[in-house]
Amino acid sequence: MAESLATLQHATHQTVLDGRGVTDGALRRRVAAGQPPPELAALVQKIRDHAYRVTDADIDALRAKYTEDELFEIIVAAAVGAAEHRLDRALGVMEQA
Repeated sequence: MAESLATLQHATHQTVLDGRGVTDGALRRRVAAGQPPPELAALVQKIRDHAYRVTDADIDALRAKYTEDELFEIIVAAAVGAAEHRLDRALGVMEQA
């Protein structure tokens, strides 16, 4: 089971961060790593720390620079990066136990 989950995780990572998209893959990878450009920093940090607090106003503030498709890809990349970060931390704790 763990192997199939790892396969799915890898496929998701590859598709979201390295697959075809409207935004450049390098931007998606930076966002996932929690190192976005300054104008995206507040949104990405909010997604990483408290995704349930993201509001329409957070997204509206970025619509002047980014299209809906770009924002979607950025948000998904941030969510995938946050999930991978949490998984890595949890696995690290389990290894130390």
